[in-house]
Amino acid sequence: QVQLVESGGGLVQAGGSLRLSCEAPRRTFSIAKMAWFSQAPGKERAFVASIRWSGGKTYYADSVKGRFTISRDNAENTVYLQMDSLKPEDTALYYCALSTDALRYNYWGQGTQVTVSS
Repeated sequence: QVQLVESGGGLVQAGGSLRLSCEAPRRTFSIAKMAWFSQAPGKERAFVASIRWSGGKTYYADSVKGRFTISRDNAENTVYLQMDSLKPEDTALYYCALSTDALRYNYWGQGTQVTVSS
């Protein structure tokens, strides 16, 4: 069982910043990409951002473009999500996900709560 370890969530005021981290264990499989998803109460899980492990190409949901930045540390098998200019509507449980084949996400973290107060 592959366990992704997330950290960095918390309570912040609107306009503030948070940085999420997600560490993947060192295994024999290769990482194709990693991503962040969010799930607000009563809503479906939604894509936030992803990053290709080789080359570092990034993708973002329209709702976070210009405010969130995804990055990675290949040596540490860690992906980050820098969240700036946070809005109350960003409040959600944020999940880290890992893909070994770039087609589907094979492994998921437990989630870290982000709460933005107005």
